[in-house]
Amino acid sequence: MDQRTELSEFLRSRRARLRPEDVGLPPVVGKRRVPGLRREELALLAGVSVDYYVRLEQGRTRNVSTAVLDAVARALLLDEDERAYLRNIAKPVASRRRPTRPERVRPGLQRLLDMSDGVPAYVVGRRLDVLAWNRLACLLFTDFGARPPELRNWGRMIFLELGIQALFEDWTIKARETVAYLRMQAGSHPDDPELAALVGELSVKSKDFRHWWASHEVRDKAHGRKHLHHPVAGELVLDFETLRLPSDSEQVLVAYTAEAGSPSEEALNFLSSWSAGTAADHRSDTPA
Repeated sequence: MDQRTELSEFLRSRRARLRPEDVGLPPVVGKRRVPGLRREELALLAGVSVDYYVRLEQGRTRNVSTAVLDAVARALLLDEDERAYLRNIAKPVASRRRPTRPERVRPGLQRLLDMSDGVPAYVVGRRLDVLAWNRLACLLFTDFGARPPELRNWGRMIFLELGIQALFEDWTIKARETVAYLRMQAGSHPDDPELAALVGELSVKSKDFRHWWASHEVRDKAHGRKHLHHPVAGELVLDFETLRLPSDSEQVLVAYTAEAGSPSEEALNFLSSWSAGTAADHRSDTPA
């Protein structure tokens, strides 16, 4: 990802979504030639010269200060994820340009997953590759162990597999979250060739991905609720939590739970007991 181009397009997209009245300026009278705030208005709000902001939006500034980026972020009403993304693409640091290393899960983390058999859980890496999982996660989503590693990727599964798409009642929300997370990661790892290849592949193969990628949404993984249509367990409403691993911040553990006493909890229990005699492989890519 070319970071000058990305910085330019990101700032323009955030500026275009704002109206003058959103930021305390007088409302527009008549029709504007371009949507959103003008560069002059944003420069005024951020407290920088128009010329400097134009150069920033064109990616022609070097060593832009954190104070200026924070002022621009406030003027654009960026949320915390968007602010972090702006800092990443405007001020790339040397550590983000080191060669990418293979992603592996510690054996102790795999044991933790195995012991949490009543809670569907898996670990994903920076490209949304599923690196480790437990038995119930396989039964709820797909048998990760039966898939080749390149098909254990949530980006490919969400956009290229109809069976996975059918699981999610809120597929559009899930898909847009997936795009936004991949863009967030692309800002942190601009020189990751596998991540760039994944984005290129999905852009070619999925019109929806291509459309949402162009919107420049960014979002880190957090928590929320998913409504699932499972072919065996039926309808489930599950809450998910995302835990970033302190020893490897590029890996996150995602766990799904149901409210106590709810039909969804009963459905999870049924799914677990129904599969007691099956051979769903719950091993990961953890090296021996």
